[in-house]
Amino acid sequence: MSTTSENTTAPDGADGVDDATRDIADVAAVEVITTAAVHLMSAAAVKCGLADDAEEGGHLDLDEARKLINALAALVVAAAPDIGNQHARSLRDGLRSLQLAFREASVIPDAPGEGPGEKYTGSVI
Repeated sequence: MSTTSENTTAPDGADGVDDATRDIADVAAVEVITTAAVHLMSAAAVKCGLADDAEEGGHLDLDEARKLINALAALVVAAAPDIGNQHARSLRDGLRSLQLAFREASVIPDAPGEGPGEKYTGSVI
């Protein structure tokens, strides 16, 4: 009988970090970029009041939505040449929909070219 035991999990959780690093290494860049964009889109949609319970839940927050849409626009514009037209087109469509939803939800509309993300995408009207 052996007096040593094999412990495959480090006490500080380092194996989990190694597994996550190994897992992310297997993911294509285009998938990481589109996943990040989808997370930004989802959060922005909720903040623009597009969630089913936006009014009751108090989720409408246009200041937060502006930040998320700006980040999304920068990511989409910067990544578009590298991720290919098929992926970029759907991200641009989602971005445009959010920009229009933001404009519709705003009590005081931004001037053309001043809306969220428009410094990256141009005016959305």
